[in-house]
Amino acid sequence: MTDRLRYSVICVVTAACAIATLSAASPSEPPSNWPQFRGAENAGLADIPAGDLPTTLAKDDFRWEIKLGGAGYGSPAVWAGKAFVLTCDERTGLRQAVCVSVEDGKVLWRKDYRFGVVRHHRDNSLAASTPALDANRVVVCWASAKEVTVHALDHDGNEKWRRSLGGYSTKHGPCVTPIIHEGTVYVANDNMGPSVLAAINADDGEVKWKTDRPSGKAAYGTPLIYRPGGGKKPQLVVSSTGGGIAAYDPDSGKPLWAAADANPLRVVASPVQAGDAVVSSSGTGGRGKWIIAVRPPKAPGGQAQTAWKLEEDAHYVPTPVAVGDKLFTVHDSGLIACYQSSTGKQLWKSQLEGRFYGSPVCAGGRIYVLSRTGILYCYAAAGKFELLGKTDLGEPSFATPAFAGRKMLLRTHTRLICVEKKRD
Repeated sequence: MTDRLRYSVICVVTAACAIATLSAASPSEPPSNWPQFRGAENAGLADIPAGDLPTTLAKDDFRWEIKLGGAGYGSPAVWAGKAFVLTCDERTGLRQAVCVSVEDGKVLWRKDYRFGVVRHHRDNSLAASTPALDANRVVVCWASAKEVTVHALDHDGNEKWRRSLGGYSTKHGPCVTPIIHEGTVYVANDNMGPSVLAAINADDGEVKWKTDRPSGKAAYGTPLIYRPGGGKKPQLVVSSTGGGIAAYDPDSGKPLWAAADANPLRVVASPVQAGDAVVSSSGTGGRGKWIIAVRPPKAPGGQAQTAWKLEEDAHYVPTPVAVGDKLFTVHDSGLIACYQSSTGKQLWKSQLEGRFYGSPVCAGGRIYVLSRTGILYCYAAAGKFELLGKTDLGEPSFATPAFAGRKMLLRTHTRLICVEKKRD
């Protein structure tokens, strides 16, 4: 190699290394997808710098606001600049899947479904569930008076397949929310009648497997993809009164372990992974009565162990959020608390005004949660309570905030609102 050629090679390599260093040092954009209830992994965590989020919303933080053309309680999900949300007309039974541009709030399409009116509790809705998304699909669940069905659409609103999960017998009405994991749709139909857990191929709607579940009180939580330590294979975890906390092989549906008596009362919140444990709650009469954390067995065939359980200050409808070694809960009555995930030790508790159905999420080291009257609260995700701000959205909400990059999407009963901190 000549000296001139050697010098040229050195310059090229040096320049490439410099570019790589600059790229690595540049701040990355926050993830733009929020693919299902409570986002990626159902964890309720958004990787957004604290400085990019408002605590109390100012007028200039509201990017857009639209009427959805119906009502509903389910939360939005986001993929590639599109937000998807469900809505309905309770008088006629018309339901719609609605696609909205995150950039400007323009409604891109609506897909109508007509299943008739289904009786339900006044705090339930025909559009109470949340869509699940991946790069090619929008998966939604609907209920008629006779059955629960799973529907897959492409991102342009064209339906690709439909599958039935059977009937749904319940005192409070149906609400089934799916998840998608590695090309498979997982959905649990836990109710008072015949119950099932199903895995459906997201491409063509073929049922990969279906496992019968113990019937009991209807459960409303979404399935959890539990990730054991040490790079072990993920597990599919569901929680109900009849089946307790139970784990299945995502590929085959084979039962892996169960804590059969974990939930003595009705289960509404979704199970959450907190460290190496699964946290679940149950209650009755609009109040949580019981929180339990279960550690799965370390080896196949082993027994799940109770890590801790509490019989006071329990959450019921809102699903908690685990942040590092802390678990943040919101009680339906507005009592909020922070626990040490490994021991269940309560680090603090406080009280917010109002009642709550929406679940807390964490972004930028802050907890955001919507009250039933539409007050957005923000407080520190820390070992000491600190209220950072609150904003009245002007309409009731039972939904959970979603994120699209630096934008936060807030669903009230009839509106979808996009907020983003105004930049100087």
